[in-house]
Amino acid sequence: MLVVGDIVTDVVARHRGPLAPGTDTVAAIRTVPGGAGANVACWASHRGCPDVRLLGRVGRDAAAWHDRELAASGVRTHLVVDSEAPTGTVICLVDTGAAAERTFLTDSGAALRLEPDDWSPTLLDGVARLHLSGYLFFSEPCRALVATALDAARARGVPVSVDPASTGFLVELGVNRFLGLVEGVDVLLPSRDEACLLTGLPDPADAAAKLSRHVPLVVAKQGGDGALVARDGTVRARVPAVPARPVDTTGAGDAFTGAFLAALLTGAEPEEAAVAGCAAGATAVARVGGRPPAGP
Repeated sequence: MLVVGDIVTDVVARHRGPLAPGTDTVAAIRTVPGGAGANVACWASHRGCPDVRLLGRVGRDAAAWHDRELAASGVRTHLVVDSEAPTGTVICLVDTGAAAERTFLTDSGAALRLEPDDWSPTLLDGVARLHLSGYLFFSEPCRALVATALDAARARGVPVSVDPASTGFLVELGVNRFLGLVEGVDVLLPSRDEACLLTGLPDPADAAAKLSRHVPLVVAKQGGDGALVARDGTVRARVPAVPARPVDTTGAGDAFTGAFLAALLTGAEPEEAAVAGCAAGATAVARVGGRPPAGP
């Protein structure tokens, strides 16, 4: 599997209760490797996908560190080192209340500077699936790369999956524009909020069903409510979540996506793959950061 997407440095600040304006708020702070594309690649490798490759762009400031961390997770890296922009950084503010909900402050840096010149047709050699992080759709150079990658995948008959990634960026880009850009992909993996935003429907099941008339397979991630699997305009399965005590929900959706795609590539049906995705999501929320634990 080839993943094309963002690689960033996550600064995770876990605090309890509201932030205190104008003064100190006590927090536990850690710096960890992240990025939706990178996280998906690591979880796919962790869940048994035998050959996971990642194309992403980083700055010189942290290129070596990210390369080592990705390699340690079994990911074959194709990193483009940007000589002008630093590695993207995301500050993740995580309220350690019951839901461990998070708020992101994002400096995309080099991550959204991928461009068509960073693509090589050889990246698809031996690849059974191309996965695109939704963040790629939110800058002009990355959209041009997406078009190049999609054309190459179609020419080779390689199926393509997309994770929309961010409601905030989707609003800025425009729903209709995004849906036009993902025309022809075979799997869409939105969150509940993203599915509702993309359809204008308040009910997640209705939203997933409607999206599946646009994309053949839609797997809508529902957080603590599991996942919905929709095809041909109908929700075919409601997969329950695996119980977990949340510590940090950063990257939980990426964990689901990586495990889901790994299962799909090893022959699982979508409903069975969604079960694997929910299990990975439960593992992810029980630890700080968006990457899998070391080992199998």
